Amino acid sequence: MSALMKKYIYGHFWCLSILTVAGLVIALGINGIAIHHEFIAGGFSGLSLLIYYVTDLLSPGIWLLVLNIPVFIAGFLMVSRRFFFYSLYGLVATAFFLEIIELRLPIEDPFLAALSYGTLLGAGLGISLRSFGSTGGLDIICVVLYQKFNIRIGQSSFFFNLILFAFGFVFLEPDLVLYSLTSVFVTALVADYVMAMFNQRKMVLVITDIPEKMVKMIGEQIQRGSTFLYGRGAYTGERKKIVLTVVNNFQLKRLEEVIFSNDPDAFVIIENTFNVLGKGFSKRVVF
Repeated sequence: MSALMKKYIYGHFWCLSILTVAGLVIALGINGIAIHHEFIAGGFSGLSLLIYYVTDLLSPGIWLLVLNIPVFIAGFLMVSRRFFFYSLYGLVATAFFLEIIELRLPIEDPFLAALSYGTLLGAGLGISLRSFGSTGGLDIICVVLYQKFNIRIGQSSFFFNLILFAFGFVFLEPDLVLYSLTSVFVTALVADYVMAMFNQRKMVLVITDIPEKMVKMIGEQIQRGSTFLYGRGAYTGERKKIVLTVVNNFQLKRLEEVIFSNDPDAFVIIENTFNVLGKGFSKRVVF
């Protein structure tokens, strides 16, 4: 088997595997916690739960599939085929686990249940977004709106959830909706954390009077390359070489030691970066 074929097969296998795990984790949160406490969530998962509570018909998994039918019809015409088919698989996997899992996690306190539910849902969403797809629903709508009308994904998601929770206050107890809002906040935090967990790096800018020596020390002691950016002091007008380098979280303290042991007066700016593609870091995967 050629290297290209292996990359193709293993790449698809990896994405489908993490979408399967994501669907399982989301289903555990909904069936294990949300339904028993009558919580809702953001997106189409929350809409399917709200319809289920109000009508007491079918099941959240079936409602999730039904609600996504028009979305996927539109998505087939407006988003990339790769994103469409991966998202379709993620939706089917999530609905499948929602149908077969029968579980009640022993959490009675509603606040703790909301935290636990948000953690599971956020973990599932974060895992799904590590693939080239999603679990369907609102994700596809947000992508379409962004591509066609330049409406930011965060804005469209916010307004959809605003309307959803407004209806929640109409049909559910206010306390339950407020607990659900707590879980949505936790979901967003956990999803961001899971997405950044394995990819976050530190971009470091070093303004120093010994840039050449600093680059040499970073290469020798940290084994990281550096780049010169050329700038000018706003007050002095002096031209300077600014050292730019990228390290992982474990190398950051060693880098600080290298910088300040060679130049105690150095000025250092450290920024979080979500992802770094290139030699020594992550590689871009193309199927």
